[in-house]
Amino acid sequence: MMFLRRALLAGGSAAATAALLAAVAVGKSGGKSETDSLTPPVTTGKWDRNWDRREPVSMVNLQKINGETGEEELNAKLTKHKAKATRHIFLIRHSQYRLDGKTDEERVLTSLGREQAELTGRRLASLGLKYTRIVHSSMTRAKETTEIISKFLPGVKKSSSDLLREGAPIRPDPPVCHWKPDVEQYYEDGARIEAAFRNFIHRADPKQEEDSYEVIVCHANVIRYMVCRALQIPPEAWLRMSLNNGSISYLVVRPTGNVCLRMFGDSGWLYAS
Repeated sequence: MMFLRRALLAGGSAAATAALLAAVAVGKSGGKSETDSLTPPVTTGKWDRNWDRREPVSMVNLQKINGETGEEELNAKLTKHKAKATRHIFLIRHSQYRLDGKTDEERVLTSLGREQAELTGRRLASLGLKYTRIVHSSMTRAKETTEIISKFLPGVKKSSSDLLREGAPIRPDPPVCHWKPDVEQYYEDGARIEAAFRNFIHRADPKQEEDSYEVIVCHANVIRYMVCRALQIPPEAWLRMSLNNGSISYLVVRPTGNVCLRMFGDSGWLYAS
């Protein structure tokens, strides 16, 4: 893929490159590759139970199973790959930032943005959950938002990902007059944002014993695309939705692979008197 080649040639971060390679590998089961593409699958209107390529039967090498394999042995193999825990994923849009900045480093949070981040941090803390981790985009506005939020979630490990950077995920349908990036941008950003989805949105690892509560701080386009993909809505619909700065969207991924959107763009508490 052109994007992957460019990432490698440009000397992209090791974490981003590793995540891209891991995302490409998803979908290879039973010694047979279903796809190595980083384009989203076509939606059919029916729920794809193996949307994250973690359905137990897809994790077993069926080519090695023959008539001599007993039912008990097969069930043991399937159980080994079965998720047990639920993932609770909180997708936070960064706070308001300076739009007049010419570089990413200059696009820092405004005073209102810093206040928004504090209120978002307080809101997350008020839920009384045992948060597992915070992952944030490597862009300045997301990093600054995370630093403020993390003050209210002490002890929660933070990490950064280039995959979560803002971009143009896919050409929206219907098109809008104010969103006309270059076609090349869709091609490059779309592959990266799809890789971010596959890397961060999926059912729990079979080794995970307890439910997890994870916070991802990133950008409106990334969040809207991820929500569409998780709900198996045509990803071209991402621009039909709107997100306020500092808002919270909340996805639940069950061990069965079922997905529920409990909140989308929740921000009413930002404006409460």
